[in-house]
Amino acid sequence: MLRIAATLSHKGRGEEPRNSRLSNSMNTQLLIQLLVNGLVVGTLYGVVAMSFVLIYKATQVVNFAQGELLLVGAWVCWALLTKYQVPFWLGMPITLVFMFVLGIAIQVVILRPLIGEPIISVIMVTIALSTVFSALMKWMFGVNLQPFPSVFGTQNVNILGLQVQTVYLMSLAVSVAMMIGMAWFFRFSKYGLAMRATAFNQQVAQSLGISVKNVFAMAWAISATVSAVAGVVVAVVNGVSAGLAFYGIKVFPAAILGGLDSVGGAVLGGIIIGLLENFAHFLDSEYLHWGNLYEIAPFYALIVILMIKPYGLFGTKDIERV
Repeated sequence: MLRIAATLSHKGRGEEPRNSRLSNSMNTQLLIQLLVNGLVVGTLYGVVAMSFVLIYKATQVVNFAQGELLLVGAWVCWALLTKYQVPFWLGMPITLVFMFVLGIAIQVVILRPLIGEPIISVIMVTIALSTVFSALMKWMFGVNLQPFPSVFGTQNVNILGLQVQTVYLMSLAVSVAMMIGMAWFFRFSKYGLAMRATAFNQQVAQSLGISVKNVFAMAWAISATVSAVAGVVVAVVNGVSAGLAFYGIKVFPAAILGGLDSVGGAVLGGIIIGLLENFAHFLDSEYLHWGNLYEIAPFYALIVILMIKPYGLFGTKDIERV
Protein backbone atom coordinates (compact mmCIF):
# COMPACT_ATOMS: atom_id res chain seq x y z
CA MET A 1 0.00 0.00 0.00
CA LEU A 2 2.81 2.38 0.83
CA ARG A 3 4.52 1.62 -2.49
CA ILE A 4 1.36 2.22 -4.47
CA ALA A 5 0.76 5.42 -2.58
CA ALA A 6 4.29 6.54 -3.28
CA THR A 7 3.96 5.73 -6.98
CA LEU A 8 0.70 7.60 -7.27
CA SER A 9 2.19 10.51 -5.40
CA HIS A 10 5.23 10.58 -7.68
CA LYS A 11 3.03 10.30 -10.77
CA GLY A 12 0.85 13.10 -9.46
CA ARG A 13 3.89 15.34 -8.98
CA GLY A 14 4.98 14.60 -12.54
CA GLU A 15 1.62 15.49 -14.10
CA GLU A 16 0.68 18.35 -11.82
CA PRO A 17 2.40 21.13 -13.81
CA ARG A 18 0.82 19.99 -17.10
CA ASN A 19 -2.64 19.62 -15.55
CA SER A 20 -2.24 22.99 -13.88
CA ARG A 21 -1.27 24.63 -17.18
CA LEU A 22 -4.20 22.94 -18.93
CA SER A 23 -6.58 24.05 -16.20
CA ASN A 24 -5.31 27.63 -16.32
CA SER A 25 -5.64 27.64 -20.11
CA MET A 26 -9.22 26.35 -19.91
CA ASN A 27 -10.08 28.89 -17.21
CA THR A 28 -8.66 31.73 -19.31
CA GLN A 29 -10.54 30.56 -22.39
CA LEU A 30 -13.77 30.29 -20.40
CA LEU A 31 -13.27 33.77 -18.95
CA ILE A 32 -12.68 35.26 -22.41
CA GLN A 33 -15.73 33.44 -23.78
CA LEU A 34 -17.92 34.73 -20.95
CA LEU A 35 -16.62 38.29 -21.28
CA VAL A 36 -17.37 38.28 -25.01
CA ASN A 37 -20.86 36.98 -24.26
CA GLY A 38 -21.19 39.67 -21.60
CA LEU A 39 -20.23 42.39 -24.07
CA VAL A 40 -22.77 41.17 -26.63
CA VAL A 41 -25.56 40.67 -24.08
CA GLY A 42 -24.65 43.98 -22.47
CA THR A 43 -25.38 45.85 -25.69
CA LEU A 44 -28.83 44.22 -25.67
CA TYR A 45 -29.29 45.30 -22.05
CA GLY A 46 -28.30 48.79 -23.16
CA VAL A 47 -31.06 48.79 -25.77
CA VAL A 48 -33.68 47.80 -23.19
CA ALA A 49 -32.28 50.37 -20.75
CA MET A 50 -32.70 53.01 -23.47
CA SER A 51 -36.41 52.15 -23.47
CA PHE A 52 -36.58 53.02 -19.78
CA VAL A 53 -34.69 56.26 -20.41
CA LEU A 54 -36.87 57.35 -23.34
CA ILE A 55 -40.04 57.27 -21.28
CA TYR A 56 -38.40 58.72 -18.18
CA LYS A 57 -36.83 61.62 -20.09
CA ALA A 58 -40.16 62.56 -21.67
CA THR A 59 -42.57 61.91 -18.80
CA GLN A 60 -40.46 61.57 -15.61
CA VAL A 61 -42.14 58.18 -15.08
CA VAL A 62 -40.44 54.78 -14.67
CA ASN A 63 -42.30 52.24 -16.81
CA PHE A 64 -42.64 49.02 -14.83
CA ALA A 65 -44.40 47.37 -17.79
CA GLN A 66 -41.21 47.48 -19.89
CA GLY A 67 -40.55 43.77 -19.52
CA GLU A 68 -44.08 42.94 -20.65
CA LEU A 69 -43.52 45.01 -23.80
CA LEU A 70 -40.60 42.71 -24.59
CA LEU A 71 -42.89 39.75 -24.02
CA VAL A 72 -45.68 41.11 -26.24
CA GLY A 73 -43.25 41.82 -29.08
CA ALA A 74 -41.74 38.34 -28.85
CA TRP A 75 -45.16 36.61 -28.83
CA VAL A 76 -46.45 38.66 -31.78
CA CYS A 77 -43.38 37.81 -33.88
CA TRP A 78 -43.57 34.15 -32.82
CA ALA A 79 -47.26 33.96 -33.80
CA LEU A 80 -46.58 35.51 -37.22
CA LEU A 81 -43.76 33.05 -37.92
CA THR A 82 -45.40 29.88 -36.60
CA LYS A 83 -49.15 30.26 -36.98
CA TYR A 84 -49.27 32.37 -40.13
CA GLN A 85 -46.01 31.13 -41.71
CA VAL A 86 -44.77 34.66 -42.36
CA PRO A 87 -41.03 34.77 -43.17
CA PHE A 88 -38.82 36.43 -40.58
CA TRP A 89 -37.73 39.25 -42.91
CA LEU A 90 -41.40 40.27 -43.18
CA GLY A 91 -42.63 39.22 -39.73
CA MET A 92 -40.11 41.38 -37.88
CA PRO A 93 -41.13 44.68 -39.55
CA ILE A 94 -44.81 43.83 -39.01
CA THR A 95 -44.05 43.24 -35.32
CA LEU A 96 -42.28 46.59 -35.04
CA VAL A 97 -45.17 48.42 -36.68
CA PHE A 98 -47.62 46.68 -34.33
CA MET A 99 -45.58 47.63 -31.28
CA PHE A 100 -45.23 51.23 -32.49
CA VAL A 101 -49.02 51.52 -32.73
CA LEU A 102 -49.46 49.75 -29.38
CA GLY A 103 -47.12 52.22 -27.68
CA ILE A 104 -49.14 55.16 -29.03
CA ALA A 105 -52.41 53.48 -27.97
CA ILE A 106 -51.15 52.91 -24.42
CA GLN A 107 -50.18 56.54 -24.03
CA VAL A 108 -53.29 58.03 -25.67
CA VAL A 109 -55.96 55.77 -24.18
CA ILE A 110 -54.56 54.92 -20.75
CA LEU A 111 -51.92 57.44 -19.73
CA ARG A 112 -52.98 60.70 -21.37
CA PRO A 113 -55.97 61.17 -19.04
CA LEU A 114 -53.48 61.03 -16.14
CA ILE A 115 -51.49 64.08 -17.26
CA GLY A 116 -51.30 66.45 -14.30
CA GLU A 117 -51.92 63.70 -11.78
CA PRO A 118 -49.29 62.72 -9.17
CA ILE A 119 -46.38 60.69 -10.56
CA ILE A 120 -47.15 57.81 -8.21
CA SER A 121 -50.55 57.39 -9.89
CA VAL A 122 -48.93 56.95 -13.31
CA ILE A 123 -46.36 54.51 -11.89
CA MET A 124 -49.13 52.43 -10.35
CA VAL A 125 -50.88 52.35 -13.75
CA THR A 126 -47.70 50.98 -15.40
CA ILE A 127 -47.57 48.27 -12.71
CA ALA A 128 -51.21 47.44 -13.48
CA LEU A 129 -50.36 47.35 -17.19
CA SER A 130 -47.61 44.81 -16.54
CA THR A 131 -50.07 42.56 -14.72
CA VAL A 132 -52.71 42.90 -17.46
CA PHE A 133 -50.26 42.20 -20.30
CA SER A 134 -48.76 39.24 -18.46
CA ALA A 135 -52.17 37.67 -17.82
CA LEU A 136 -53.31 38.39 -21.37
CA MET A 137 -50.25 36.73 -22.91
CA LYS A 138 -50.70 33.66 -20.70
CA TRP A 139 -54.36 33.44 -21.72
CA MET A 140 -53.58 33.76 -25.44
CA PHE A 141 -50.40 31.69 -25.71
CA GLY A 142 -50.28 29.55 -22.56
CA VAL A 143 -47.58 29.28 -19.93
CA ASN A 144 -45.28 26.70 -21.54
CA LEU A 145 -41.99 27.63 -23.15
CA GLN A 146 -42.29 27.77 -26.94
CA PRO A 147 -39.16 27.43 -29.09
CA PHE A 148 -38.65 30.22 -31.58
CA PRO A 149 -38.44 29.19 -35.25
CA SER A 150 -34.94 28.91 -36.67
CA VAL A 151 -33.93 32.25 -38.16
CA PHE A 152 -30.36 31.55 -39.26
CA GLY A 153 -28.95 28.58 -41.12
CA THR A 154 -25.76 28.68 -39.03
CA GLN A 155 -26.31 28.70 -35.28
CA ASN A 156 -22.71 29.46 -34.20
CA VAL A 157 -19.82 31.40 -35.70
CA ASN A 158 -16.17 30.79 -34.83
CA ILE A 159 -14.39 34.07 -34.11
CA LEU A 160 -10.72 33.72 -33.11
CA GLY A 161 -11.44 30.33 -31.59
CA LEU A 162 -14.54 31.46 -29.70
CA GLN A 163 -18.00 30.05 -30.49
CA VAL A 164 -20.47 32.94 -30.67
CA GLN A 165 -24.15 32.40 -31.45
CA THR A 166 -25.23 33.98 -34.72
CA VAL A 167 -28.22 35.59 -33.05
CA TYR A 168 -25.88 37.33 -30.60
CA LEU A 169 -23.93 38.78 -33.51
CA MET A 170 -27.22 39.92 -35.01
CA SER A 171 -28.12 41.39 -31.62
CA LEU A 172 -24.79 43.22 -31.48
CA ALA A 173 -25.23 44.65 -34.98
CA VAL A 174 -28.85 45.66 -34.38
CA SER A 175 -28.05 47.15 -30.97
CA VAL A 176 -25.18 49.25 -32.29
CA ALA A 177 -27.33 50.40 -35.23
CA MET A 178 -30.15 51.37 -32.88
CA MET A 179 -27.78 53.23 -30.58
CA ILE A 180 -26.36 55.21 -33.51
CA GLY A 181 -29.87 55.83 -34.81
CA MET A 182 -31.01 57.01 -31.38
CA ALA A 183 -28.06 59.39 -31.10
CA TRP A 184 -28.90 60.84 -34.51
CA PHE A 185 -32.60 61.02 -33.62
CA PHE A 186 -32.02 63.09 -30.48
CA ARG A 187 -29.43 65.37 -32.06
CA PHE A 188 -30.87 66.15 -35.49
CA SER A 189 -34.51 65.07 -35.89
CA LYS A 190 -37.48 67.34 -35.17
CA TYR A 191 -39.11 64.93 -32.71
CA GLY A 192 -35.79 64.20 -31.03
CA LEU A 193 -35.15 67.88 -30.38
CA ALA A 194 -38.74 68.22 -29.15
CA MET A 195 -38.19 65.33 -26.72
CA ARG A 196 -35.04 66.93 -25.38
CA ALA A 197 -36.83 70.24 -24.89
CA THR A 198 -39.77 68.53 -23.19
CA ALA A 199 -37.43 66.59 -20.91
CA PHE A 200 -35.73 69.84 -19.90
CA ASN A 201 -38.94 71.71 -19.10
CA GLN A 202 -42.43 70.77 -20.21
CA GLN A 203 -43.92 74.23 -19.69
CA VAL A 204 -41.16 75.96 -21.64
CA ALA A 205 -41.46 73.40 -24.45
CA GLN A 206 -45.21 73.95 -24.66
CA SER A 207 -44.72 77.73 -24.79
CA LEU A 208 -42.44 77.18 -27.80
CA GLY A 209 -45.22 75.41 -29.67
CA ILE A 210 -44.18 71.83 -28.94
CA SER A 211 -47.07 69.41 -28.43
CA VAL A 212 -46.15 67.71 -25.17
CA LYS A 213 -48.90 65.13 -25.69
CA ASN A 214 -47.43 64.12 -29.05
CA VAL A 215 -43.97 63.90 -27.50
CA PHE A 216 -45.28 61.58 -24.80
CA ALA A 217 -46.97 59.37 -27.40
CA MET A 218 -43.83 59.24 -29.54
CA ALA A 219 -41.71 58.30 -26.52
CA TRP A 220 -43.98 55.36 -25.70
CA ALA A 221 -44.12 54.28 -29.34
CA ILE A 222 -40.34 54.25 -29.76
CA SER A 223 -39.87 52.56 -26.38
CA ALA A 224 -42.31 49.78 -27.29
CA THR A 225 -40.62 49.27 -30.67
CA VAL A 226 -37.13 49.09 -29.17
CA SER A 227 -38.39 46.66 -26.53
CA ALA A 228 -39.84 44.42 -29.24
CA VAL A 229 -36.44 44.15 -30.94
CA ALA A 230 -34.82 43.07 -27.67
CA GLY A 231 -37.67 40.65 -26.93
CA VAL A 232 -37.35 38.91 -30.30
CA VAL A 233 -33.57 38.57 -29.94
CA VAL A 234 -33.89 37.01 -26.48
CA ALA A 235 -36.70 34.75 -27.72
CA VAL A 236 -34.58 33.46 -30.61
CA VAL A 237 -31.98 32.32 -28.07
CA ASN A 238 -34.12 31.11 -25.17
CA GLY A 239 -37.61 30.63 -26.61
CA VAL A 240 -40.75 32.54 -25.63
CA SER A 241 -42.39 32.26 -22.22
CA ALA A 242 -43.72 34.46 -19.46
CA GLY A 243 -40.24 34.52 -17.92
CA LEU A 244 -39.11 36.81 -20.73
CA ALA A 245 -40.80 39.72 -18.94
CA PHE A 246 -38.23 39.39 -16.13
CA TYR A 247 -35.71 41.11 -18.42
CA GLY A 248 -37.48 44.38 -17.69
CA ILE A 249 -36.53 44.16 -14.02
CA LYS A 250 -33.17 42.58 -14.79
CA VAL A 251 -32.13 45.54 -16.92
CA PHE A 252 -33.30 48.11 -14.38
CA PRO A 253 -29.86 48.20 -12.63
CA ALA A 254 -28.31 49.13 -15.99
CA ALA A 255 -30.64 52.11 -16.35
CA ILE A 256 -29.91 53.21 -12.76
CA LEU A 257 -26.16 52.77 -13.24
CA GLY A 258 -26.03 54.95 -16.35
CA GLY A 259 -28.57 57.48 -15.11
CA LEU A 260 -32.30 57.37 -15.80
CA ASP A 261 -32.14 60.51 -17.94
CA SER A 262 -29.06 59.62 -20.01
CA VAL A 263 -29.34 57.56 -23.20
CA GLY A 264 -25.56 57.18 -23.45
CA GLY A 265 -25.43 56.22 -19.79
CA ALA A 266 -28.05 53.52 -20.39
CA VAL A 267 -25.88 51.99 -23.11
CA LEU A 268 -22.76 52.03 -20.93
CA GLY A 269 -24.73 50.75 -17.94
CA GLY A 270 -26.05 47.83 -19.99
CA ILE A 271 -22.56 46.85 -21.11
CA ILE A 272 -21.20 47.08 -17.55
CA ILE A 273 -24.04 44.93 -16.18
CA GLY A 274 -23.60 42.36 -18.97
CA LEU A 275 -19.89 42.06 -18.23
CA LEU A 276 -20.54 41.97 -14.48
CA GLU A 277 -23.06 39.13 -14.84
CA ASN A 278 -20.74 36.95 -16.87
CA PHE A 279 -17.72 37.67 -14.67
CA ALA A 280 -19.86 36.73 -11.65
CA HIS A 281 -20.80 33.51 -13.45
CA PHE A 282 -17.10 32.70 -14.00
CA LEU A 283 -16.23 33.52 -10.40
CA ASP A 284 -19.10 31.42 -9.09
CA SER A 285 -18.54 28.40 -11.32
CA GLU A 286 -14.78 28.26 -10.81
CA TYR A 287 -14.27 29.36 -7.21
CA LEU A 288 -17.26 30.31 -5.04
CA HIS A 289 -19.90 27.70 -6.07
CA TRP A 290 -22.77 29.68 -4.55
CA GLY A 291 -25.06 28.76 -7.41
CA ASN A 292 -26.98 31.99 -8.03
CA LEU A 293 -24.41 34.79 -8.19
CA TYR A 294 -25.12 35.30 -11.91
CA GLU A 295 -28.73 36.25 -11.17
CA ILE A 296 -28.20 38.47 -8.15
CA ALA A 297 -24.93 40.25 -9.04
CA PRO A 298 -26.70 43.11 -10.90
CA PHE A 299 -28.89 43.81 -7.88
CA TYR A 300 -25.88 43.85 -5.56
CA ALA A 301 -24.44 46.39 -7.98
CA LEU A 302 -27.71 48.34 -7.87
CA ILE A 303 -27.50 48.64 -4.07
CA VAL A 304 -23.91 49.88 -4.24
CA ILE A 305 -24.77 52.34 -7.02
CA LEU A 306 -27.65 53.83 -5.05
CA MET A 307 -25.42 54.20 -1.99
CA ILE A 308 -22.55 55.93 -3.84
CA LYS A 309 -24.15 57.70 -6.83
CA PRO A 310 -27.94 57.82 -6.50
CA TYR A 311 -28.27 59.62 -9.85
CA GLY A 312 -26.06 57.17 -11.76
CA LEU A 313 -22.87 57.78 -13.72
CA PHE A 314 -24.38 60.35 -16.10
CA GLY A 315 -27.68 61.19 -14.44
CA THR A 316 -28.62 64.80 -13.76
CA LYS A 317 -28.56 65.69 -10.09
CA ASP A 318 -31.65 67.58 -9.00
CA ILE A 319 -30.95 70.56 -6.78
CA GLU A 320 -33.89 71.87 -4.79
CA ARG A 321 -33.85 75.18 -2.96
CA VAL A 322 -36.04 75.50 0.11
